[in-house]
Amino acid sequence: MTEVKSGDTVAIHYTGTLLDGTTFDSSQGRDPLEFEVGSGQIIPGLDVALPGMSIGEKKTVQIACADAYGPLNPEMRQAIPREGIPADLAIEVGTTLEMQTPDGQAMPVMVVELDEATVTLDANHPLAGKDLQFDIELMSISS
Repeated sequence: MTEVKSGDTVAIHYTGTLLDGTTFDSSQGRDPLEFEVGSGQIIPGLDVALPGMSIGEKKTVQIACADAYGPLNPEMRQAIPREGIPADLAIEVGTTLEMQTPDGQAMPVMVVELDEATVTLDANHPLAGKDLQFDIELMSISS
């Protein structure tokens, strides 16, 4: 029986949950996720869980935040003056905005605090600092 090894292209169905059971993503109702194992295309903790699996095998994997989207980085959070936000832009806590990095790349940020003078934006990945669980099923392997 063929087993997954680094460098193989695989397709998986998955459901990702927080440890409290809240689902944050799933391939249910969609095509399986396809990627090359060991290439860095997915989070490290999921990448290392696949070698040795066979087609049709199911597995539940718990992944610490360090092997998922990393810890929360306080430097990725910044308060900016309220006048730096266009007046016609309706914002509230939880609003996602897009900013540009100095090199011109688009970067999503979330409004996490508001007051009369400032808007605090957070550029951390929404799952940063969270331990995750994935239920995975290996659908195919190709070398």
